[in-house]
Amino acid sequence: MEYSPHIITFPDPRAVSLSIRASAVVFADPKSLQLLSLIDRVAPSNANILIIGETGTGKELVARQVHLSSLRAAQPFLAINCGAFSETLFESELFGFEKGAFTGALSAKAGWFEAANGGTLFLDEIGDLPLPMQVKLLRVLQEGEVVRIGARRPAKVDVRVIAATNVDLEKAVAEGRFREDLYYRLKVVSLDLPILRERPKDILPLARHFISKYAERLDIVEPTLAPQAEKALLDYPWPGNIRELENVLHRALLVFHGHQIEANDLHLPTNQPSFAQIGQSAPAPTGEESFTHYLKSLFEEGHEGIFEHIIDHTLNTAYQWEHLNQVRSARLLGISRNVLRTHLKRMELID
Repeated sequence: MEYSPHIITFPDPRAVSLSIRASAVVFADPKSLQLLSLIDRVAPSNANILIIGETGTGKELVARQVHLSSLRAAQPFLAINCGAFSETLFESELFGFEKGAFTGALSAKAGWFEAANGGTLFLDEIGDLPLPMQVKLLRVLQEGEVVRIGARRPAKVDVRVIAATNVDLEKAVAEGRFREDLYYRLKVVSLDLPILRERPKDILPLARHFISKYAERLDIVEPTLAPQAEKALLDYPWPGNIRELENVLHRALLVFHGHQIEANDLHLPTNQPSFAQIGQSAPAPTGEESFTHYLKSLFEEGHEGIFEHIIDHTLNTAYQWEHLNQVRSARLLGISRNVLRTHLKRMELID
């Protein structure tokens, strides 16, 4: 009997308040099926969950699947990105405020915890939460109550917290950047999401799902994948995981001709040679010597567009190093996010 993969999808991003980055996750590979089995076992409880995985692996989708499989499924599921707010704004957003609590507080407003009462609150990029806010979050988890800014009395809340991170929180705890007590309070259950290249049987079902999705959105006849295109998808390492796969297929549907998507329609990035690959016949250089060696190799090869090549390689390396996080990549390179986005769009790494 042919197996039908289990695919979770979000509704149209225009129908929800927060942008959805990776819009589907599939459970077809044995590793994914193990994860789904664990989700089904832990979802009915009220235990807090920590989801660990690289950017683009579908952490928010998994959190939503946990919620939909729980006894809270009929109650709110709200998501907030901990790295998207300043410390002051984050407190007012998370806990709410009373009228007159600060300049501009013209009326009282409930925070995310109160809005999610009875349901699930998903805290993405929990590793970016400042230490002062970690203390306040820990108190909410311990006491089950929040205090709005400007209020004197706490309000009881019944919220299941699912947190997610793409950083090593154990290392952050050891370095004093994340509270150990909060870490263990969040990590009652841990769900580790494999990267896409470690679950290859998910790739083609996901690809076909995205083709169907964007063909419908573009109002075109759904194309098939040519055998060489399927091979290219399976051979590519997918550093951007599901999100990158979705972007690649979306672009392919905009440029292909005929009834099939060919391998060259995918425009998959070619891997740049690493420093180790360039100097395999000699001891590997380090530091400035390594970079100089790399430049000389380009000069000797008569590489065209050397300056653009170096810029692209530097930007792409930084972008992968920061797990496709644009804000941190721009900060690492000392440039603005707008400048980074301009280059990433030109390199077709983002839409």
